[in-house]
Amino acid sequence: MKEGEIRRLLAANLLCFFAIVLTAVLPAFFWKGFTVLGTHLTWLCICSVCVSALNIILHLVFRPNLTPKRSSFAQKISRFLKCCMYFFMSCILFHAIIVLYGAPLIESVTETFLFAVLLSTFTTLQCLCILGPNIQAWVRVFNKNGATSIWESSLQITTMCSILGAWFGAFPIPLDWDRPWQVWPISCSLGATFGYMAGLIIAPLWIHWNRKQLTYKSR
Repeated sequence: MKEGEIRRLLAANLLCFFAIVLTAVLPAFFWKGFTVLGTHLTWLCICSVCVSALNIILHLVFRPNLTPKRSSFAQKISRFLKCCMYFFMSCILFHAIIVLYGAPLIESVTETFLFAVLLSTFTTLQCLCILGPNIQAWVRVFNKNGATSIWESSLQITTMCSILGAWFGAFPIPLDWDRPWQVWPISCSLGATFGYMAGLIIAPLWIHWNRKQLTYKSR
């Protein structure tokens, strides 16, 4: 395993990490009264857009899934449209799952959907960037020992950390502490965000420490 590839992964992950930090700090200089808690829905939109744009740019720069096979313009357009459709379907699916886990069905629909968009940004968008609209590749990567590169290993870690963070973030909501951050879906979205940020740091460190044991077989 090349150290240079791990450094590239670390650089990409650190850029995503600091981009999220900037979404919480930078808008306050231009938007009076902006806070992550006070204007949470606005922050959800800003964070989702910024992380999505940065992930796409990093994918184009680092090209973690670059193959010698070239695609025609029509194939690239078809792939792009499929990715858009998969991302939208992911938002709908996450919205439905969140409702099944206890989120309000009719009330707070906007809040729930924006939280679903954030989760899709942290999980599905990365899958689309690294694996493309290939469900079989998604299933392979999330099986045990299914990763074939350090980028796919990082994808496994950040995805699981994001989902676990969102799940743990739901624990304080029913408690009668009457804190501002207990309003739906603040604690869940913050939990998902902190989980994703933790995964961004954990992934390259874990891969570096276990690089001698990791063997990637091409499929």
